[in-house]
Amino acid sequence: MSAFQPISSLQNPRIKNVVRLNTRRHRDQLRQTVVEGAREASLALQKGFLPIEAFFCMDYLEVSGEQSLVARLSQLAADKQTRLYEVTPAVYDKMAYRGGSGGVLLVIPYTIQTLEDLPVENNALFAVVDGAEKPGNLGAILRTADAAGLDALLLTGAEGQGTDIHNPNVIRASLGAFFTVPVVTTTMEMASNWLQKNTIMIVATTPDAERLYTTVSYTGPTAVVMGSESSGLSHQWLEAADVLVRIPMSGEVDSLNLSVSTALVLYEALRQRNSMSPGSALSGIDA
Repeated sequence: MSAFQPISSLQNPRIKNVVRLNTRRHRDQLRQTVVEGAREASLALQKGFLPIEAFFCMDYLEVSGEQSLVARLSQLAADKQTRLYEVTPAVYDKMAYRGGSGGVLLVIPYTIQTLEDLPVENNALFAVVDGAEKPGNLGAILRTADAAGLDALLLTGAEGQGTDIHNPNVIRASLGAFFTVPVVTTTMEMASNWLQKNTIMIVATTPDAERLYTTVSYTGPTAVVMGSESSGLSHQWLEAADVLVRIPMSGEVDSLNLSVSTALVLYEALRQRNSMSPGSALSGIDA
């Protein structure tokens, strides 16, 4: 007996459910979201994220890696760890948000982590994004967090506001970094209290700061806090910060893209940490 079942009808309830998962209300109700693309699905499986359901379109499988992914999913289905469906191109196109995604789509359960789940290493580096608005920015920040080796990304803001980390567009834009970087969604108060309790220096970015971001030492335990493009950081974060920094702006436009700003500061932290000689002392706020 085959490990997968065929679906050719656009009216199939499972297909309609996948389409509805593009709305936050439906995602939150079922506590499920969508992973689209062979690369993203492969990373999900590598990191132990078991799909509730998986769909593939044989006509869209282009390379051996994608076929190997379907073979792994077939084994999971045979072991009754997931449900696997082969769909027609028309059905896949109805579910998929973007073309050229490799013909593989997963439905996975929400992954919820808390601050207490995070290990605090001796030289931890965190990014905090307050009130993130755009899924593309969050996805790009996750890619930067993965590349820079961050310990975690914290998302803060009023409940129900900002971008939902389980938005499929975040997962797509992250190119799978969603599965490699711990992410905690919490309140500003809980995040700042946790950082202070663990003696992690809070560096908040604001265009009104006097100090440039390159004049601060990030070589000790540090959390870099970024605000939304439209409203910046909340006054609570500015008050909680150990130091305020700004990114120099020489043009007439007064705002950098959030993901670009985050990358600049995080890679300054990475540059400083990589240039430290063995046994050199951590220097706190002053670089």
